[in-house]
Amino acid sequence: MIHLLGPYVVAALLVGLGVMGVLARRNAVLVLVGVELILSGSLVLLVAAGATAPSRWEASSVLPLFVITIAAAEVVVALAVILTAFRHRGSIDMDEAL
Repeated sequence: MIHLLGPYVVAALLVGLGVMGVLARRNAVLVLVGVELILSGSLVLLVAAGATAPSRWEASSVLPLFVITIAAAEVVVALAVILTAFRHRGSIDMDEAL
């Protein structure tokens, strides 16, 4: 059985860095990276909690595969939107969008 402190600390660091990246950045690509860090932190927490559950919750191993697949599709769509905005405005600064 694994100790929960390590995965919880890693998940907290990933989510903290992601939130800081989303709130502090103006660049659309870096905001997208922050969102992906938050998603990665939640996946680490999901797998760690599932691995230490007394019933050995089987979905904790399979569910991250679906989340990673959906996250990859989300990145493709978000990068397409960012690229289109760059072509129209010449910048991906999010302050200029308003």
